[in-house]
Amino acid sequence: MTPISITHILLLSTSLFFIGMYGFFTRRNLITLLMSVELMLNSVNINFVAFNKYLFPEKLDGVFFTIFVITIAAAEAAVAIAIIINLYRSHQSIDVEDAGEMKF
Repeated sequence: MTPISITHILLLSTSLFFIGMYGFFTRRNLITLLMSVELMLNSVNINFVAFNKYLFPEKLDGVFFTIFVITIAAAEAAVAIAIIINLYRSHQSIDVEDAGEMKF
C-alpha cells in the first residue's frame, strides 16, 4: 500500500477550492453561494493540516489555524443563514439577481 503524498493532498485541496470558486461564480442561489464559500474554506483547512504534517510535524500551528478557520466559518454560516432567512421572509426569494432589485 503506497502512502498518500503531499502532492495528492494538494491536488485534492486545489480541486475542492476551484469547485467552490466555480460554484460561487456561476450560481445565483444564496445558499449555494454560502456552500461554495464553505467548500473553499475547507480546502484551505486541508492545506493547513497537510503542510503542518509534512513540513513541521512536531508543531501544531496548522491545526490551530484550522480550528480558528472552522470557528470563524461556523459564525459566518450562522450569520449568513440568519440574513438569508430574513431576506426570504421579507421578499419571498433568495435569488441573487432578485436581491439587487429589492428595496429595503
